[in-house]
Amino acid sequence: MMQLALELARQAAAAGEVPVGAVVCRGDQVIAEACNRREATNDPTAHAEIVALRDAGRVLKSWRLDGCSLVVTLEPCPMCAGAMVNARIERLVYGAADPKMGCARTLHRLCDEPRFNHRMQVVSDVLAEPCGKVLTDFFRSRR
Repeated sequence: MMQLALELARQAAAAGEVPVGAVVCRGDQVIAEACNRREATNDPTAHAEIVALRDAGRVLKSWRLDGCSLVVTLEPCPMCAGAMVNARIERLVYGAADPKMGCARTLHRLCDEPRFNHRMQVVSDVLAEPCGKVLTDFFRSRR
């Protein structure tokens, strides 16, 4: 699933978007996939995770994404981590840590905050090097 998310991140980069890809799956079944769409849609909430969660909700006809995992190339920001908690995602798998906005492990632990009504399993650093490289290459090309 992370390989698919990486391909989505590369597609985002080619479109001029910050290269982040996300996949919502249940077991081996892909429910939804997305990449960042903020530039294309002029929508500050169009992060890959949010777009994938919205699509998954439409596919499953429920806002509760019970039993689903979200696989994403970059550690989620506070908005995305909060959306995953609200969607009842069972497991988050992410690639590269985000020292500026990461709220699954780096800056905060929103995904398994004990005071929230839902917590999820978090798996970090999956293919972290290639996930980080696609971001580094993108920003290097912009400078």
